[in-house]
Amino acid sequence: MEYSRRYLAYPTQEVAAELEYHIDVHRQAYNYTRYEHENVDADNIGSAYKHHYRLPGWKDQFPIFSEVNSKALQRTVTRFYQNLSNLSEKKQNGHKVGMLKWKSLTEYQSMTYSQSGFELKTTSGQHATLELSKVGDIHIRYHREIPDRADIKEVTIKKETTGEWFVSFGLETDDEDLPEKPAVDSLNTSNSVGIDLGILNYIHTSDGRTVDWLDLEDDYDRLRREQRKLSRKEKDSNNYKKQRIEVAKVKRRIRRKVLDYQHKITTWLVKEHDAVFVEDLNAQSLLQGDGNAHNKQDAAWRQFITLLEYKADLYGTHVVQVDARGTTKECSSCGVETANPIWVREHSCPSCGFECDRDANASLNVLQRGFSELGLGWPEDTPVETALPTDTHSVSAKRVVETGSLGVVRESKALS
Repeated sequence: MEYSRRYLAYPTQEVAAELEYHIDVHRQAYNYTRYEHENVDADNIGSAYKHHYRLPGWKDQFPIFSEVNSKALQRTVTRFYQNLSNLSEKKQNGHKVGMLKWKSLTEYQSMTYSQSGFELKTTSGQHATLELSKVGDIHIRYHREIPDRADIKEVTIKKETTGEWFVSFGLETDDEDLPEKPAVDSLNTSNSVGIDLGILNYIHTSDGRTVDWLDLEDDYDRLRREQRKLSRKEKDSNNYKKQRIEVAKVKRRIRRKVLDYQHKITTWLVKEHDAVFVEDLNAQSLLQGDGNAHNKQDAAWRQFITLLEYKADLYGTHVVQVDARGTTKECSSCGVETANPIWVREHSCPSCGFECDRDANASLNVLQRGFSELGLGWPEDTPVETALPTDTHSVSAKRVVETGSLGVVRESKALS
């Protein structure tokens, strides 16, 4: 299993200047890779592996490339081909794409050491030192230890728009060290849950619980104020650059709040259940469609699903994505589809008479489809009517942030 961990870094002024210089050299290497890819015979390059053989020639022609770590330089070349591959994949999926652009100073703010050239020296408490070849030592806030069973495969150092430095460790853990997932045959409605990514609530579960949306209105009010200030500054002036950092700080705060919120919800879900079933949503098409794209982007549903899958391996839980089409229209009791406008929040089946909340009905459909994906039938002794609680327990976003775990508040019945 591969995953990453990110830490705040505090390089000295001298080391920070050295980092900026090295990142700029890697930016030039990235741009030169792009140049050769477009102008050199494809038989001599065509892949990152072949292009690595050209690096000794680079160093003879441009001595500046000898000043950075050789493995990091190879990783920069690989980075170009990864971006190229991602671009080709989008094109094959029907998206309109252009060409990879020449990277400017502000567009390239990170570099990666792969396999070698780095060493993590842990110290007491929440402090550690990272040694980077040809750069120096960097102090990091080691707020979470890297497991002994995890191997550090690569290290990425990045400077954010806010001026902060971060270090990300790419980790790899043997699957044998991960907890074993429960047997599929042992799954039932009592230890499994279906998740509907909702509109009125952030999520609605098949066992009748909801999680409220995270309140970001104050943050967006501040963002609008800071952006108005930025619009009044003369572009590229010192005041403009300072205000640009202020805008970036507010955006960073919003991103961190959303990510922290999702971490807490996903951790709760995988700890509480043996199986979690969730809709396979096309987040990009949702943002492009009609409706409140602003709120949809705050939801970051694709990021939410990615976190679920990542934590499922860490905690030994099944996470299965199911087809999202028709989960709201289809009756979870008899399967008859009934189309209702988005503002109708109650499901009432004209065929069998089953009534419940619209999102609750969708979450039950997700649960049933999840069992089908795993080759399990819907338990005969657990009809839909008994699977759905008579009351819905609402968990407020504020309580999630304060407690850090939804499991702490689930016994409080109705909190809203």
